Amino acid sequence: YAIATSGVAGPDGGSEEKPVGLVWFAIAGKDKTEAFSFNFGKSRARNIHVSALTGLNLLRKRLIE
Repeated sequence: YAIATSGVAGPDGGSEEKPVGLVWFAIAGKDKTEAFSFNFGKSRARNIHVSALTGLNLLRKRLIE
């Protein structure tokens, strides 16, 4: 299994297409790969924290399928 993340944590660097807080996740297993996107808002510290929790939770859900 693998997990990948990419996004704009902030406070700078966002654009209309990729606003601050936008985070993409990819979860890959032996049978499928899925991608998810979330927007967590403008707080850099919150974005980093919530991204870590979200990524691990997505992986946890995949493992118990």
